[in-house]
Amino acid sequence: MSGKGGDERRPHGELVADVLAVLWQAGKPMTAQQVNAVLDTGLARTTMATILGRLYEKGTLRRVPVSRGFAYEPVEDAAGLAAGRMRRELEGEPHRDLVLKRFVSSLSDSDEETLRRLLLEAEEDSS
Repeated sequence: MSGKGGDERRPHGELVADVLAVLWQAGKPMTAQQVNAVLDTGLARTTMATILGRLYEKGTLRRVPVSRGFAYEPVEDAAGLAAGRMRRELEGEPHRDLVLKRFVSSLSDSDEETLRRLLLEAEEDSS
């Protein structure tokens, strides 16, 4: 990824997504300095440490002590993180059945079939 300079700024969500992508690809804990080196955005190490610290506080990352700081790794893979966001959104809705109905009706035929299969598998596993 190429370095960014000057007044060029990207949305915070994009930076967080890039940070998570680096950590998922690494498959091992990384320090703020290591993540910063891979991203090559020109951010200060302290800025990256702040981003990683906030992701840790949200429960998205776990951290392990290294030297005089921390190394971070994702708690879940990308699919697990997306599923968690979906679950939290649903939990915040007073009309969950309506939200689920609209969600299911917006699925492609293939996704709907996959969801049916997964629900059946989950039912069999709980029996």
